[in-house]
Amino acid sequence: MASPEHPGSPGWRGPITQHATGTMQGASATGLDPPPPGSEGHLDTPSSNSSMTTRELQEHWRREKCRWKPVKLLFEVASARIEERRVSKFVMYQIVVVQTGSFDSNKAVLERRYSDFEKLQKSLLKTFREEIEDIAFPKKHLLGNFSEEMMFERRLAFQEYLRLLYSVRCVRRSREFLDFLTRPELREAFGCLRAGRYAEALGILVRVVPLQEKLTAHCPAVRVPALCAVLLCHRDLEHPREAFAAGERALQHLQARESHLYYVPLLDAMIRLAYALGKDFVSLQERLEESQLQRPTLRAFTLKELTVREYLY
Repeated sequence: MASPEHPGSPGWRGPITQHATGTMQGASATGLDPPPPGSEGHLDTPSSNSSMTTRELQEHWRREKCRWKPVKLLFEVASARIEERRVSKFVMYQIVVVQTGSFDSNKAVLERRYSDFEKLQKSLLKTFREEIEDIAFPKKHLLGNFSEEMMFERRLAFQEYLRLLYSVRCVRRSREFLDFLTRPELREAFGCLRAGRYAEALGILVRVVPLQEKLTAHCPAVRVPALCAVLLCHRDLEHPREAFAAGERALQHLQARESHLYYVPLLDAMIRLAYALGKDFVSLQERLEESQLQRPTLRAFTLKELTVREYLY
């Protein structure tokens, strides 16, 4: 009698499925998120009708295994400098964020002060007190905060602090952690956009968007406002091809999310860009009309009206 453990039975999954399951469990055990099927990290299985020789198959799997490496972020607090202003003096710590598992040409470099780390700690404690109770936070000192020795110790302490926070899945996916690493730069970029300083805004966005992408693999729609800001900057700087490319990336993140606030304004902007570039705008127009039929609105914001409202506070 056939059983799920034997070939030929309806419930039999076969060795390939079992191997894949083991791989996924192994990735989870390390604290890393396994790559979704169809992503760059997913192993592509050759077709059963493949004409590959044994040597070619071995070479294929060797390349795939090299390509599928656990991807995580490394945090280095590379330096510290003293910032002096009229009524205050504080230390700025330079944080370098690098993605491992593949060559990372878009390492992120940002600066934060002690009070920024302290604000992060307080906000995380409100939601994840039990999860981070064993993660030490560098304490304040009444004296010696500007000495070379103290700044060096703080650099190492903050580096370990970020590493441990990132190792906790719910924390690294939290809004608090994302805001700490990206919000100051995004606020500055959107402020420049509102002021019409498009080149300045774009210069900031091209640095922060890659980091935002690394941090939000679990929720791609979070990147849409920033990508729309990139579109607007390129469009107003008369770079229509670059604007269209940014819009295509944003639309990919809104697949099956037609109800998203940005979906209709983004489609409208993309139709205009496609028409100006001589690209296919008919399919975009059809998507827009279908969405408007399903969800009619009294007044729709333009993409720019919607985007400039982001990061006001």
